[in-house]
Amino acid sequence: MENNIKKHEKFSELSVEYSKKYGGKIQTLPKVPIRDLNDFSIWYTPGVAKVSLEIANDPDLSYEYTYRWNSIAILTDGTRVLGLGFVGPYAAMPVMEGKALIFKYLGGVDAIPLPINVQNEYEFLKVARALEPSFGGINLEDIESPKCFRILEKLSESVKIPVWHDDQLGTAGAILAGLINAMKLTDRKPKDTRIVFLGAGAANVAAIRILENYGFDPGNMIVVDSRGILEPERYDIDSMMKTNPWKYDISIKTNRDRKKGNIEKALENADVLIAASTPGPGVVKGEWIRKMNKRAIVFALANPTPEIWPDEAVENGAEIVATGRSDFPNQINNSMIFPGVFRGSLDARVKKINDAMVIAASEELAKFAEEKGINRDYIIPNMTEWDVFPRIAASVAKKAVDENLARKTGSYEFFYERARDIISRSRTLIDKMINMGYIEDIRR
Repeated sequence: MENNIKKHEKFSELSVEYSKKYGGKIQTLPKVPIRDLNDFSIWYTPGVAKVSLEIANDPDLSYEYTYRWNSIAILTDGTRVLGLGFVGPYAAMPVMEGKALIFKYLGGVDAIPLPINVQNEYEFLKVARALEPSFGGINLEDIESPKCFRILEKLSESVKIPVWHDDQLGTAGAILAGLINAMKLTDRKPKDTRIVFLGAGAANVAAIRILENYGFDPGNMIVVDSRGILEPERYDIDSMMKTNPWKYDISIKTNRDRKKGNIEKALENADVLIAASTPGPGVVKGEWIRKMNKRAIVFALANPTPEIWPDEAVENGAEIVATGRSDFPNQINNSMIFPGVFRGSLDARVKKINDAMVIAASEELAKFAEEKGINRDYIIPNMTEWDVFPRIAASVAKKAVDENLARKTGSYEFFYERARDIISRSRTLIDKMINMGYIEDIRR
């Protein structure tokens, strides 16, 4: 444990040092040749006027003639950044830059970080809708709950480009992918599995819906927030109906046995714990894990420190443990989902991302790991296995075609080859810039 703390501190120190050295993580570069003034006459005035006129006559040509076909906006108001909480839009920028870096390297997507200084949900939506002509999609990021639910729903209904909230859908998709394989290893079936969710924020609220749509029984789920187990007779249920209808809905449809109490009580005879709550350790105690059924599955996903250390969970009876960290086995992280989802969404020019597309991404992610050989320390691929991302892209694009949400049609194989080519060229470009010294590698 002490080594993990020291490693975390070292990463933090290097992040500050490197951020100052590089002055940020991303930049823009031309993708067209510039040799003399004639090139400017093509790319800018007078030649560009004809391009603008054609787009004015047919706005969909913006996907053909501009970088909109491959670009998304990363929008945040900085109200819930990582495990830091409300740090504001200025302090959110380093995180959004990091997100853009992952989008480009793993998905070949040009993502523009846009922390916005807005005071309320109405202003946020107004800015987001105004940006639609500039981008092929919008990735919502680090927005407090329950505001994030309203923004995602309202924005998805009012624009004709894919909108995604990564803290909801990305994390939920990764949870499902890891759970699919953990269930196989412990010989469980969705309908019969008893799941406890610790935390009722964006990630778990979305995960409950995604898991239900996959085939898990919500009656066999118990949700615990800071005030205890959610159930229809809890003292704050009426106020919840007004302030957080998503949480209210969960309170009604989960917990068929109407258990009351705290997390310790909820874990009695549970098969799975999915914790996305307060950073630990000690938020979940080993003695509570012992109250779960044999061959228990524990996902302790709080960052930067899981609710319970993996070795403590195993010592107390857990068979499979996952965290949100890359320095432990089984990292359940939305970074395994969002690059491929947006690659596929952009390639198929989808109008909307629905739950079926999220589930398709999860199934492809789980299948990739299963093909390589799953075990208790490998239930989900990691970020170095880059070929999983074009596969996710292809599965998402094909599902969008099947759901009549795509402007461009094609087979799984078509979308896979396209995504693989785009991602490969993106990674090769970055690697060559490092090798040629245009991106200085100060670690060498």
